[in-house]
Amino acid sequence: MRDFHLPGRSVALGTCGAAATSHQQATLTAIEVLRDGGNAVDAAVAASALLGVIEPHCTGIGGDCFALVWTAKDKRLHGVNGSGHAPAGLSPAWLKAQGFSKVPGDRVHSVTVPGAVRAWDMLLERFGTRTLAKVLEPAIEAAEHGFPVAERIAWDWHRFTDKLSTHPATREQYLVEGKAPGTGMVLRSPLLARTLQTIAADGAGAFYGGALATDMVASLNELGGRHELADFADWQPALVEPIKVDYRGIDVHQIPPNGQGVTAAMMLNILKGFEHSSLDPVGTERFHLQIEAYRLAAAARDAYVADPDFASVPTAELLSDVYADAMRARIDRNRAMSDPVPEPIGPTDTIYLTTADSEGNFCSFINSIAGAFGAFIACPRTGVLFQNRGGNFTLADGHPNQLAPRKRSLHTIIPGFASKDGAPFLSFGVMHGFYQPVGQVQVLQNIVDFGMNVQEALDMGRGLRTSVGFEAERSLPNATLAGLLERGHPVRMADMAWGGGQAIMPMGGVLYAGSDPRKDGVALAF
Repeated sequence: MRDFHLPGRSVALGTCGAAATSHQQATLTAIEVLRDGGNAVDAAVAASALLGVIEPHCTGIGGDCFALVWTAKDKRLHGVNGSGHAPAGLSPAWLKAQGFSKVPGDRVHSVTVPGAVRAWDMLLERFGTRTLAKVLEPAIEAAEHGFPVAERIAWDWHRFTDKLSTHPATREQYLVEGKAPGTGMVLRSPLLARTLQTIAADGAGAFYGGALATDMVASLNELGGRHELADFADWQPALVEPIKVDYRGIDVHQIPPNGQGVTAAMMLNILKGFEHSSLDPVGTERFHLQIEAYRLAAAARDAYVADPDFASVPTAELLSDVYADAMRARIDRNRAMSDPVPEPIGPTDTIYLTTADSEGNFCSFINSIAGAFGAFIACPRTGVLFQNRGGNFTLADGHPNQLAPRKRSLHTIIPGFASKDGAPFLSFGVMHGFYQPVGQVQVLQNIVDFGMNVQEALDMGRGLRTSVGFEAERSLPNATLAGLLERGHPVRMADMAWGGGQAIMPMGGVLYAGSDPRKDGVALAF
C-alpha cells in the first residue's frame, strides 16, 4: 500500500516472503487487537505468534525475538534481547573432535535455546495490556483448525523439500505425502496447537520446563544434541539499554551486541561526514560511499561483536567519533578500497513488523528461526521447529564470537527506531540477514537526506557489495553501475531482491506507514 496515512493505530508488517493471504491474516489480527483496546505491543506479539504457524519457514516459537518499544507514558525507548544461548554441553573442542570445522547450520549442533516465547511474555508483562494466553488465540486457531498455504509460501516450501525430508518428524509435519504443500492446501498443525494451548494455559514457563521442555530436549538429544533441561530452564530474555548515534539531528537506536545493530550505527557515523543531499539517491557516488562504509563497519562487526557476557565488546569505542573519523579517512571517493569484502554472515529468513497505537506507543519487532525452516529439525512430540542460530558462531580459537557453553552468538536480526527532539521519528526495519544494516541505513538516508516519504524510501533500488561484486537490483540505472565499475567495484545483477522493510513515521498527529514491495507485506491503519 502506498504511503498509507491515517490518524489512530497503524501496522506495517512484512515477512521473508509470504503471500498476501498470510500477511493480511497477521496484519488484520494486529488490527483486531488494536480495535479491541490492545496496544502496539499486544498487536505485535499476536501477529508474530500467528505468523509462526502460517509461515513456519520464517519464524515460530522455536526461534528468537528482538524488540524496541517506545512507551508514550514515560517518553522512553526500551530494548528486549530475546536471543537464546548454546547448550552447556557444546564446546569448540567437542565439535572439532567430531570432525567439524564450523558449526553446521543443518545439524542439531546449531540449535540454540529458543528465545521467542519468554521474550513475548516479557514484552507483554512490561509493556502490553493483554495476557500471553489472549494474544496466542489466533495462532492456536490457525494451528488447530488449519490455514490455506499461500502461493509464495508454497513456492518457498517447495525449494526445501529435500532438507525437510531428512528427519522423520520434520517430514511428517511439514510435507504431505513426501511433497511440499501446494497453493491453497489447508494445513493443520495439531502438535503445535497443543503446545500453544499448554503455553496459553500454564504460561511461558511451561515452554522452558516440565513436559514441553523434556520432550524438546529429548528430541534434540536423540539426534546427537548436547542439550540439557537446565539450558532451557535457566535462559531468560534481557532488558537492554538501546545504543544510539546522532545522524544529522536524528537519534538512531539499536539493540546493543550481541546483535549487529552496531554495524548500522557505525555506517551512519561514517556517512554523516559526507554531504549527501546534493547526490543522486540512485547515483554512483551514493552507492560507492555506502559500499565502503559497510565494508569498514562489517569488518569491525566480524572482529569484535559477540556476547558481552563472554567477551569484551568495545561498543563505546566502535561508536565514537574518533573511530568514525579514522574509518572515514580510509575512504577514497573516487576509488574502491583494496580491503577484502566481509563474507555474508547468518541466515536470511525472518519476519519484521512495526506497530503503533493511538496512545503514542510504538513497537519495532523482529522474530526469526534463522535459516529457512531453521535447522530442519521438528520435535516429534511438541511440533516445535528449531532455529539454527548457532550457525553464527565461529570455532576459531581466541575469537570473541567463538562458540562457548551458554553463550549467545553474534545475531543478525535488528529492529530499528529513530527519534528526534525526544519524540518518535521512525519505527522501521529491513529484513535479510547480513543485509539488514545496509537496508536500514539506506531507508533512513532516503528520508533524512533525500526527503522521501516512507514508501518511496522503501521502494528505491538497492544493492550489496559481496565477495563477487556489487550485486545490483535491476532497477538501478546502468550509468550508476558503469560508474561503480570505473571506481573498481565489480558489478553483477542480483539473483534476488535485497531485503524487505516496513516503517511507520508519525508527522503532525498522523501515522504514515509503508511496506516494501519486495515482500508481500502490507500497511494498514484504522
